[in-house]
Amino acid sequence: MTLPAAKRLLWTLLRHQDPHPASHREKLISAVGGFVGILLVLLVSGRVLDFHGATLVVASMGASAVLLFATPHSALSQPWSLLGGHLISAAIGVACARFLPNPFYAGALAVALSIGAMHYFRCLHPPGGATALVAVLGGEPVRALGFGFLVTPVLANVTIILLVAVAANYLFPWRRYPQWLSVPKEEEKKDGAAAEKCMIAHSDLVYALTEIESFIDVSEEDLLQIYHLAVRHNHVLAEA
Repeated sequence: MTLPAAKRLLWTLLRHQDPHPASHREKLISAVGGFVGILLVLLVSGRVLDFHGATLVVASMGASAVLLFATPHSALSQPWSLLGGHLISAAIGVACARFLPNPFYAGALAVALSIGAMHYFRCLHPPGGATALVAVLGGEPVRALGFGFLVTPVLANVTIILLVAVAANYLFPWRRYPQWLSVPKEEEKKDGAAAEKCMIAHSDLVYALTEIESFIDVSEEDLLQIYHLAVRHNHVLAEA
């Protein structure tokens, strides 16, 4: 690759970085929450599996920690996505490991079936793919657990990291996790009536989302809130 081409590639990558970076406070909260969650998960997994097995299992939980503590508003981070994504994928992984002797085919099939299952059960959670893979390639300590792998360590670890995420995010009103715990701010309630005429109908929003065939990592409520804030800002500018 020539130097000008490398410069163009670097510029393209930098230009497409996140235009709304998180504050230093948000980054610190995410990091501390991840530390507490993974530490507790490691302690549980270490009691059930040997160090090698625990490391493999916790790897998928590390990915979940990034979602739960760095992007708590994401649709991929919500409790059903976390629980269903890991447990369904774990069950598929154990089944593939039992019925397919070749670990390469079993691992690939486990991940593929997990993706499809998470889509249909509406619990898409990327770390679930890693859990399915661990169930196949985790070695003798994981294979010896059989379908008990779903309960301990998977369900135990998921429960721990979920409770830590709920507790950690609850301390900060702007970090609503799960989404249904969020309470509208007073000023948003006050401005809601004024902006109601301009708001997109929920049915129209649902229709628009169904027209986009790929998965969008944002909820209908978030889209409505973004629209509401944009309308309110427009009203403020118009009155100024």
